[in-house]
Order: sequence, then structure tokens, then C-alpha cells
Amino acid sequence: MKQQSGQKIVTENRRARHDYHVLERFEAGIALRGTEVKSLRDGKMMLKDSYAEVRQGEMYLVGAHISPYEQGNLYNHEPERARKLLLHKREILRLGAQVAEKGLTVVPLRVYFTKGIAKVELGLCRGKQSIDKRATVRERDAKRELDRAVKQFTRRKADD
Repeated sequence: MKQQSGQKIVTENRRARHDYHVLERFEAGIALRGTEVKSLRDGKMMLKDSYAEVRQGEMYLVGAHISPYEQGNLYNHEPERARKLLLHKREILRLGAQVAEKGLTVVPLRVYFTKGIAKVELGLCRGKQSIDKRATVRERDAKRELDRAVKQFTRRKADD
């Protein structure tokens, strides 16, 4: 688990950046049970194939897997239950309208703790076509090659 400016990152959804164009980002609280919080602190969460949806005017995180807490015995939680996300009403209505109207998706990008409170970073996303994915990989490889060349050049200059 990484530290980033006062945040303890539990998990990141790197696959989301590969499969989607992230148009907007939102921060939401997440309603958890006691054993879920303990599992999150241990870093036992997976966001693969998870998404957020509006149900009866409330936003829920669906498909996120939080492993059962090892010492939780009979008080443990259901690993794949839908968890309520804590957003302002106007944010929920706006996101719900954009998802319904434009065919966008709300995807969790990462889960982290800020001041001891579990937060989810949500992204309003549009799916990438396979050609977009190839372009992204090509750009990343080109940047990596450029960084290597710059690094070698600076090493040669330092040796001279």
C-alpha cells in the first residue's frame, strides 16, 4: 500500500485506465461494515469488473470484492455485496443522467483512506475501442523509449 499526500491507497483499478477514457473524476465516501474496514486496512480489495450504478436515487458500488476478514468468524461480511456510495444528491442525479443519456459508465479508479475514512475515486468514463487501446500502448512505449534515450544521454554527459 502506497502513501500519497496523506492518503493510504488500498487498491487501484489500473485496468480501468486501459479500457476507458476517464472524462471526470469524483470522490465519494463508502458505507462499510466493521470487518470490511479491517479487510481494507489489510489491502484485501479488488476492483476488477466493478462499476457504480444509481438505484432508487442512491449510488451503489457493484462487483467490488472485499475479502472476508480472517478473524471475523460469524460476523464477517458478504464479499461481493453492493455497497452504498456517499455522494451529494445533485452529484448522483447528474451522474445518473449522464450515464442514461450519453452511454457513459461510472467506474471506481482507486480506493484509499484519508484521515482514517475510506474513500473511492470514481471516474465518469467512456469505453475505448481496441484501436484506441493500441494507440495508448504505442504512446506509452514511445515515451518509455524517449525516457531511456534521455537517461543514457545524461549519463554519457556526466561521464565526460
